[in-house]
Amino acid sequence: MGIFDGLPVSSDKAYLREEISRIDESWAAARFDSLPHVVHILTSKDREGEVQFLKEQSDIIEEVVDEVVHAYHSGFNKAIQNYSQILRLFSESTESIAVLKVDLADAKKRLSARNKQLHQLWYRSVTLRHIISLLDQIEGIAKVPSRIEKLIAEKQFYAAVQVHVQSTLMLEREGLQTVGALQDVRSELTKLRGVLFYKVLEDLHAHLYNKGEYSSAASSVHERDDEVPTTTAVAFVNNSQPLSRRTRLMKGDSQIGIHVDGSYRPGSVDGGSSFDGRDEEGALELPDDATSDGHMASIRVNGGDGIPKDFKMVSRQMPIWLSNSTPDEFLEAIKKSDAPLHVKYLQTMVECLCMLGKVAAAGAIICQRLRPTIHDIITSKIKAHAELLNCSRSGIGQGDRTVTAGLHLLKGQFQSFQLQKQKRQNGMSLVGTLSAVSPVSSVMGPRGKAQSAAMDLLDSILDTIVRIFENHVVVGEILESKSIHQSEMNTPRSLPTDWNPDSEASQVTGGYNIGFSLTVFQSECQQLICEILRATPEAASADAAVQTARLASKAPSKEKRDRSDDGLTFAFRFTDATVSIPNQGVDLIRQGWSRRGPNVSQEGYGSAAVLPEQGIYLAASTYRPVLQFTDKVASMLPKKYAQLGNDGLLTFVENFVKDHFLPTMFVDYRKSVQQAISSPAAFRPRAHTGATYTPLVEKGRPVLQGLLAIDFLAKEVLGWAHAMPKFAGDLAKYVQTFLERTYERCRTSYMEAVLEKQSYMLIGRNDIEKLMRVDPASSYLPNSLGQSNMDDNASDAESVEVELELSNLLLALRPIKQENLIRDDNKLILLASLSDSLEYVADSIERLGQTTSRASQAEENPKHRHTRTSSAPTRDLASFADEYRKLAIDCLKVLRVEMQLETIFHMQEMTNREYLEDQDAEEPDDFIISLTAQITRRDEEMAPFVASLKRNYIFGGICSIAANASVKALADMKSINLFGVQQICRNSIALEQALAAIPSINSEAVQQRLDHVRTYYELLNMPFEALLAFIMEHERLFTAAEYAYLLKVQVPGREIPADAQDRISEILSH
Repeated sequence: MGIFDGLPVSSDKAYLREEISRIDESWAAARFDSLPHVVHILTSKDREGEVQFLKEQSDIIEEVVDEVVHAYHSGFNKAIQNYSQILRLFSESTESIAVLKVDLADAKKRLSARNKQLHQLWYRSVTLRHIISLLDQIEGIAKVPSRIEKLIAEKQFYAAVQVHVQSTLMLEREGLQTVGALQDVRSELTKLRGVLFYKVLEDLHAHLYNKGEYSSAASSVHERDDEVPTTTAVAFVNNSQPLSRRTRLMKGDSQIGIHVDGSYRPGSVDGGSSFDGRDEEGALELPDDATSDGHMASIRVNGGDGIPKDFKMVSRQMPIWLSNSTPDEFLEAIKKSDAPLHVKYLQTMVECLCMLGKVAAAGAIICQRLRPTIHDIITSKIKAHAELLNCSRSGIGQGDRTVTAGLHLLKGQFQSFQLQKQKRQNGMSLVGTLSAVSPVSSVMGPRGKAQSAAMDLLDSILDTIVRIFENHVVVGEILESKSIHQSEMNTPRSLPTDWNPDSEASQVTGGYNIGFSLTVFQSECQQLICEILRATPEAASADAAVQTARLASKAPSKEKRDRSDDGLTFAFRFTDATVSIPNQGVDLIRQGWSRRGPNVSQEGYGSAAVLPEQGIYLAASTYRPVLQFTDKVASMLPKKYAQLGNDGLLTFVENFVKDHFLPTMFVDYRKSVQQAISSPAAFRPRAHTGATYTPLVEKGRPVLQGLLAIDFLAKEVLGWAHAMPKFAGDLAKYVQTFLERTYERCRTSYMEAVLEKQSYMLIGRNDIEKLMRVDPASSYLPNSLGQSNMDDNASDAESVEVELELSNLLLALRPIKQENLIRDDNKLILLASLSDSLEYVADSIERLGQTTSRASQAEENPKHRHTRTSSAPTRDLASFADEYRKLAIDCLKVLRVEMQLETIFHMQEMTNREYLEDQDAEEPDDFIISLTAQITRRDEEMAPFVASLKRNYIFGGICSIAANASVKALADMKSINLFGVQQICRNSIALEQALAAIPSINSEAVQQRLDHVRTYYELLNMPFEALLAFIMEHERLFTAAEYAYLLKVQVPGREIPADAQDRISEILSH
């Protein structure tokens, strides 16, 4: 870029830029040296040309300079003109200021001469303006009563209170006290103060109990709330719960309207400030558009059903009940608050009472009405439930209300129908048997209709109480915060040591606070529960000072209990706190005041119209609703009242359950258990002859009546434990006691059947017990749920070896005496039925233990403070299941060994008989006929009582014993002929047919075992050489001793060489 590039050259002479760019920049140097250029020209050959070139460059530069001068000339001229004008204006201003100074000095001199007269004129104008303002205010005050009445009619209570307070303060001013025309206005305002107080109090009272226009959404329309079916009560609890949590965060909002100086100032109503000037003129007058009907109509149109969006916008900006109010700090706080609508309304009503100075009177009246109102709400709730049930039963209900309300009734009818279908195949009614053994009716059982009805009723009522108490917490916190602030303002700094701020606050609020309301709520709920339980709470009188100290968490009142003979009478009663009525509220509540309301507590609630039955067993259905109620209340209570929530209704219910319900239950169920196990029919097997076994009790599983009853009672007691998880440990101990007594009774019945019998003694022997444990047949024995006894690692050879060893031990007991056997088939059937029944109870107990374990894990939630504390009951139930199952296994083992001994008893006749028949056998031996008949008969008799696998275990040991006994019988025989061999084969065939007829036994295994016997005896018909050839081919089929017995016995017509034994031994030794 060249040094001449920035020159302002016009576009039509752009060639000048090119010409300038050719000029050497050395001509533009700061220190120009001409000597080199002169020398260059002088030494040049063409001097004239060089000179001419310099002239041309000079002309170009001059032309460029002309262009530059032409471009900047007009700007220079304008700047010079502007500077000239500025200089002229400065000169004129200086002259004017000098003249003004002279004039001001002259004016000052003249004004100082008239100072006193001017001050008098100014004072006169201020006085006249003040008089005019007072006249305007007097005119406005005269219209105040009608304006207040209009605002009351429109339910604009806060605006009415604002106008009343401002007007009252204005009438107290010095200038207006002597105006006689305002005396009527004063009297009207005094009357309107009482009207406003009662209107505000009535509206506050309605909203406290969720019956107002702006009540919470869950219960804003109390008529519809009464009609809500019990099945949806939980939804209301869930909907109201987040709302109640939020009330704990509104303590800051509850102090709205309180200023540093302690005044409630909707426009400085304390009387300590004065109105003057423009503030005084506009203090009383509300804007015309705010009080006009047109504005209200527009609000209603915008907030109508047609445009709900606009309504939400208006209500979000400012609640409609404050639309006519004068803006102040309270309105700003309400506008900025994110509290629910009903909470804002409660805050507004409390603020109105504070502005009217009627907090103590309002608190006293609320205390007076609290118990009767709660009593009426509970009674009306119960009546609504009763009407709903009547409509459901008669079919009068309409639409969804009938459908949803009848769910519980239909559920109960369906359960009853299902139970009626569960009949035993032998004609016995399962339901009748079980219901007869229980100490409570099916309606009062843990899952009975009375329990569900009582729980639903309490859930609904306590949920309503919780929502009402939520409002009382809001109001109570606001009143307490204001009373504490007022006490701090009115109390001197040096306080006595025994000063109690809570008692002072209670006096300021007329005795009303959160603790008082909670005490009354819990007292009424306690009386309702007592009515449901048919208990008789006796009113325990408490000194007023003790009760007040209890509410202050300083001197808790002691519970008085009166234990009567029937265990149902007890004394525990919440008493109302002493209400301190200030002097200003005495005239308002003197008539009709009753602190305790004795008539209310004597009327009752009419819960009998809703509940199918009443009684002490409904205590289980009250526990969970009360526990949930306590948790919700505890989440709402401030810290100072936390102890009231812990020591209230839940403590009463827990003490009642612990001191009355559990002992009564234990006595009743212990008696039922004793009756169930001592009944003559308790351990009497009952089933149809020829009936098939079924694993389901509902379809006819012949569980012993006593054990079935115990199982039912155990489930029922644990059902109570599920309803009351805190007492699950105690109830589990009850179940353990019942199961222990039942086990002793079962053990006694078992011993009566097996006492002094050889089979019972044998299963106790260590060697036989060990072999029976490793026997493959033990896989059929009962075991824990989800486990298997099958030993997949046991080989066939090992199984045969175990069976052979066990068989040899039993055969060594010969001869078997008949008196050592169980000859009474009824005892065998009892053992079979007892085994199956014990297994059923063991499985049921184990399932109960698992269910209890899962329930305990679900209950162990950090949110709940009252949960099961130990899992020990589950382990105890599992141990009882093992004991019951072990006894069931002993029964099966006795039956198996008994059938094996019976087989040995019959088969031992073979050794006493000569098998030298003279003709072909057509029938088996008599002892075989007797044995097969006994096997068939006992199998048919046991079939209805044990499963097929258990029958396989009982009768499965006969085959191996019979086969082994038959083979070993040859050792005791001296001679046998062909017909004798056929007779033994006929015996084995008869035994095979009898065993194969048992469906559970593997007929192929039976055939294989008895074919082995027939093969062994048929070897007697072979010549010696043929026998040698057979032994060479099947040397492992029989033992060396068994082959030796074949040579020892004498068979007519068979020749045995002298070295026969040596030759066979030589073959077997290879």
